[in-house]
Amino acid sequence: MNTVDKGKQGENMACAYLQEQGYTILKRNFYYQKAEIDIIASKDDVLAIIEVKWRKSAIYGAPETFVTPKKRKLLARAADFYVQKLNWQGETRFDIISIVGQPPIHALTHTKQAFYFV
Repeated sequence: MNTVDKGKQGENMACAYLQEQGYTILKRNFYYQKAEIDIIASKDDVLAIIEVKWRKSAIYGAPETFVTPKKRKLLARAADFYVQKLNWQGETRFDIISIVGQPPIHALTHTKQAFYFV
């Protein structure tokens, strides 16, 4: 499985998890300038900007630790554009869904409010 296929499979698992938790998936793979938001979802008047990270193991660190400050800044810029385009008036937060392991055995962790921007 190549990196692109693995990324899509990880995003599919994340979307399935989110829908099980009552989220509505609004957009996948939203691009703005040099940024890509993996998943934009909503639940209870909250817009969740979600980055999905998948690693075979956590030997080099948890997947969420690979969301760099530069990536966070790009996500914030893309989210700001999306929020303005949608004229969203509710809360917006940045989440990370981490997946560790090889299919079909894996651990999925949803970190809400993983980081903030003012």
